[in-house]
Amino acid sequence: MSLAVADTEAAASLPAADRAQVLAAVERLRDLPGALLPILHAIQDALGHVPAAAVPVIAQGLNLSRAEVHGVISFYHHFRSEPPGRHVLQLCRAEACQAMGARELERRLRERLHIGFHQTTADGAVTLEPVYCLGNCACAPSAMLDGEVHGRLGAEALDQWLDDCGVAR
Repeated sequence: MSLAVADTEAAASLPAADRAQVLAAVERLRDLPGALLPILHAIQDALGHVPAAAVPVIAQGLNLSRAEVHGVISFYHHFRSEPPGRHVLQLCRAEACQAMGARELERRLRERLHIGFHQTTADGAVTLEPVYCLGNCACAPSAMLDGEVHGRLGAEALDQWLDDCGVAR
């Protein structure tokens, strides 16, 4: 089956370049065992998120219901349904990081950014996300900014990151 026929009304609302990325990921990965997760990762890597309009294309390509695809997207914290900010800041919330001060960093982030987890600042500068282990426990507390892990984070380093991202004090 060619997924070119997957141009349902919802999929048609995707910009052409995004639709091509979604179709390519489904075509390339659909024969893998457990293909849904690799497809979702590929789409998010390409687009920064998994648009709702991609769900019918993915469902059709894998012979799943839209509800099944949506259920996986909404179950895993890693997947986003909306585009992220220009910078993505993930704060580790695992036990080692919490024991070493991540809760204080979380409080500081919420106060300075005026957002909570899974939200983006009004100016689109930063998306704040929780992550439940970065594998950097010996250097807790840890966070990842735009894919780069940093450990032994303190308030000063956090403030410098936000300054570098263009977030006003």
